[in-house]
Amino acid sequence: MATSEAGTLRLGTAQGRWVLLATVLGSSMAMLDGTVVNVALPRIGADLGASLASLQWTLNSYLLTLAGLILLGGALGDRYGRRKVFLIGVVWFAVASAACAAAPNIHVLIAARAVQGIGGALLTPGSLAMLQAVFHPDDRSAAVGLWSGLGGVSAAVGPFLGGWLVDGPGWRWIFLLNLPLAAAVIAVAGRSVPESRDETATGRFDVLGAVLAALALGAITYALTAAGEGLSPAVWVSGVIGVVLGLAFVTVERRAPEPMLPLGLFSSRLFTAVNLVTLCVYAAFSGVFFLLVVQLQIVSGFSPLVSGFALVPITVLMLLLSARAGRLGKRIGPRIPLTVGPLLCAAGVLLMLRIGPDSSYWVDVLPAVTVMGCGMTLLVAPLTATVLAAVEVRHAGIASGVNNAAARAAGLLAVAALPALAGLSGDAYRVPSSVDSAFHTAMLICAGLLVAGGLIASATVRGNVLAPEEQPVAEPNCDWPCGPTTPPLDPGHVPTTREGPATGSAAGPQAQN
Repeated sequence: MATSEAGTLRLGTAQGRWVLLATVLGSSMAMLDGTVVNVALPRIGADLGASLASLQWTLNSYLLTLAGLILLGGALGDRYGRRKVFLIGVVWFAVASAACAAAPNIHVLIAARAVQGIGGALLTPGSLAMLQAVFHPDDRSAAVGLWSGLGGVSAAVGPFLGGWLVDGPGWRWIFLLNLPLAAAVIAVAGRSVPESRDETATGRFDVLGAVLAALALGAITYALTAAGEGLSPAVWVSGVIGVVLGLAFVTVERRAPEPMLPLGLFSSRLFTAVNLVTLCVYAAFSGVFFLLVVQLQIVSGFSPLVSGFALVPITVLMLLLSARAGRLGKRIGPRIPLTVGPLLCAAGVLLMLRIGPDSSYWVDVLPAVTVMGCGMTLLVAPLTATVLAAVEVRHAGIASGVNNAAARAAGLLAVAALPALAGLSGDAYRVPSSVDSAFHTAMLICAGLLVAGGLIASATVRGNVLAPEEQPVAEPNCDWPCGPTTPPLDPGHVPTTREGPATGSAAGPQAQN
């Protein structure tokens, strides 16, 4: 295995490029699968006789285990080696993908998707944490920008690729696609990615916290999904159970000696604020990508291939401009990109209100997705880099897990809630007039979420934390002195005398995507 001293690898070297390729391909498996399935949903529903709720669970069973366990995945990487846990996740994800492809009915497919999400929870936080741990501080922003841009491309190209596969060999091939990707990741990472870990990580894992988080998300997701059929007693009971389990999770994390979610991370106002922005914008993105391809196929009459092709401008824009957006954020600070980006995305979503029966791609679809793509390009890389800059390098894995969990949980809840809020349930997704009405309502909700994200960023993000040589990250706010040898208020954020100062710039996690 190739070795490299932590924080010294340069992006322009051959090994640096191989490391970037491995992390991009690995995270792309999870991102691609998160979007490629969307375009196949109408065909899966017809082939397996699934209701709208079953199709929601096809997405949400994956998001549920991913969001519920991704924090544990980050902690496992910090403890046992980010490269090792990353590769285990890649293999797990590939095996589960094969099971999805072989599913004989919708129930087996939903179960296999849940298993697939566990693999995603292992590989996703490690991909970004490895970048943060091994690259030189001067190259981190550019590396994160490339990771975000190329990862965003994989998410955006998913609908196009999914449409081509659905129209061609069939929807099962959208899962078989992960097998060669996994083989490539294993080959590259095994040869070129150096191992990294948090040498101070000790103690027991917070299994109870992980279980409570997954159960809370599952109960709330069930309540939101079932609410589309009416507010039955089961919906209310499930919702209340989810809230109670969520409160229990917070209580456990405050008291656990080694919590899955170190609440001390949120003593950084910037970290808290940017995660709130993440919740808003990724809920909106998930809602748009879930319903747009259904609208294009059921209402506008596009084929799966053309529906996927409709999102190509987002792919092109993010491929060409994401690295530049990362450098721009480092130069001018993150506040403007994190404010203007969501507002541009909201404008693009509002333009989608023109999409309906007999819509033209060039007149109705292209302008909307182009404006949204410009906003995503401006937003994604600085958002990721800002979260990374909010905490110290030694917490890269868990902080990456926190932000990824925020993004995935936002998508999970959006996919569960939006159809009910928009009035779409049962088999109504096969009725063009019902889909059209629900789509317009849902796009207004998504635009509102994006505006909220931009306003939160404008009100809370200050300074230029992306230029750490000029403005180091401040110590967390504590009720007593917080230094390398003094524990902060929250027991989950525990520097010890065995730890030296953070290497290079201050850094931490992400999201995306």
